[in-house]
Amino acid sequence: MQLSVIIVNYNVKFFLEQCLCSVQKAVAGIDAEVLVVDNASTDGSKDYLQQKFPAVQFLWSDVNSGFARANNLALQQACGNYILFLNPDTIVAEDSFTNCISFFEQTPIAGAIGVRMIDGSGRFLPESKRAFPSSTASFYKLSGLSALFPRSKTFAQYSLGYLDEHQIHEVDVLSGAFMMVRKEVLHSTGGFDEDFFMYGEDIDLSYRITQTKHNSIVFKNYYLGNNTIIHFKGESTKKHSAAYVQQFYKAMLLFVQKHPQQFYNGVFNFFIRLAITLRGMMSWLKRFFTSASAPVLQKEKLLIIADEGSASALSTKLPAFVYQGCANEVNEKMEAIDALLLCETHNTSFKQIIQQTEQLGSRYAVYIHAQNSTSVVGSTAKNTSGVAVELKQES
Repeated sequence: MQLSVIIVNYNVKFFLEQCLCSVQKAVAGIDAEVLVVDNASTDGSKDYLQQKFPAVQFLWSDVNSGFARANNLALQQACGNYILFLNPDTIVAEDSFTNCISFFEQTPIAGAIGVRMIDGSGRFLPESKRAFPSSTASFYKLSGLSALFPRSKTFAQYSLGYLDEHQIHEVDVLSGAFMMVRKEVLHSTGGFDEDFFMYGEDIDLSYRITQTKHNSIVFKNYYLGNNTIIHFKGESTKKHSAAYVQQFYKAMLLFVQKHPQQFYNGVFNFFIRLAITLRGMMSWLKRFFTSASAPVLQKEKLLIIADEGSASALSTKLPAFVYQGCANEVNEKMEAIDALLLCETHNTSFKQIIQQTEQLGSRYAVYIHAQNSTSVVGSTAKNTSGVAVELKQES
């Protein structure tokens, strides 16, 4: 088998539905399997998803064992030569997987591949490509210097802001939201470290991949800036929660402690650890006092981008929006519109939807609907919960 796609789900059934619809298109023509591990969701994921996707292998857990352990559980059953770890709150293009596999075949030293990610508003996500969290890189990030000088080769080390986001680069760290790895590399590294409950496990695995040697090849991680997906961000963890802040900064400390010879630097690292702790407290306080409520859908004037027949049928199933009509394609003269519903149809691909999101996400709230699905999803900010609307069913 060529490819195994592994997805871990936790209470995001509508986002996962849209993700799986795009994955089904992306695996067309590939000898592939899709495995979903559900970490004891309580949102009815099993009843909602299992009957919709009979070709998907679902593994239903009774407990939330964490992201790393859930991925490793599916990895034990995966048969593909390449393993893709994919987040459930993503939308991939039809050629996302074939592009990565082609790069692997042309680049023997590639151990793992990541792609360019944008959020639900079309903004580039810097975590698509990162450096290892060395003392200096971490200091510049935590001090805010990297934000002040986002293109500096000195201060923007952590997010590699000086590298063109649209090009192909050898990088240190790939995001666990989309990480495709050679299976023999995973056999050598042992998969994800289960000491990481959530966050940091992608940094750790990225590091161990670069330390892996197989058949005299020392593997490298590559970022494909010419391959773009949507990553809505934060759906499984709700980034405004105290649990998120605690897990994220705990993971950073765990990574430094696990690799002391490479990333520990005595007194300097003490101040880094102190800065991480203070940053965590500040983030918690900010999220505690800042409202993270979802957009008020009832006030959004929605234009559906689809053929008239599809748009008409959808309009009767979307009571949360103020329906303003439809258009066959996006144009620059849309006025009095708050939101767009981009629909995957026989005329519009997921790749086109990703391009349209990047083009228009800064001007409108963007929502996405795959044909034959019964939901609509979207996200206007990467640090707040997204929006998921279930379509009304005909009686």
